[in-house]
Amino acid sequence: MAVAFTKEESAETAAETQLPDRAISPHPNLVTEDGWKALNVALQEAREQYEAANALEDVNERRRQAAVPFRDLRYFNERVRTAEVMTAPASNEAVAFGSTVTFSRDDGRVQTYRIVGEDEAEPKHGTISYVSPVARSLMGKSVGDVAVVGNNELEIVSIT
Repeated sequence: MAVAFTKEESAETAAETQLPDRAISPHPNLVTEDGWKALNVALQEAREQYEAANALEDVNERRRQAAVPFRDLRYFNERVRTAEVMTAPASNEAVAFGSTVTFSRDDGRVQTYRIVGEDEAEPKHGTISYVSPVARSLMGKSVGDVAVVGNNELEIVSIT
């Protein structure tokens, strides 16, 4: 889409306001109930930031300030639209989406992660995406089972 330039607007400013879309995963957009709430909060925050930027008087500053919130608004609108809220697992017999699984590694480390949607995954905070190699190898397994990830073996210690 072409942008018409005015005296107040430079080509540099226009380029700053046309940010590329955030990448959308090709995987189904599975989310936990907490993930669904977080997506809606992020959408509302992007909407508020976009509205605040559009209230600015200076056209160049308005476009500059609105660029990121507008991109985020497009992203979160799509993620909310395509979200499939998954209920908590009915059983702790096998690892499933939403399970919290503790496993031991070959090197003796013991780790615990909850398996969640892509947008809500934060490994440093104990959550991993259901499409991650570790989560995919653990899915469907039970306590005592061994999953293989690359050259590593993970033995499932508990599922909650």
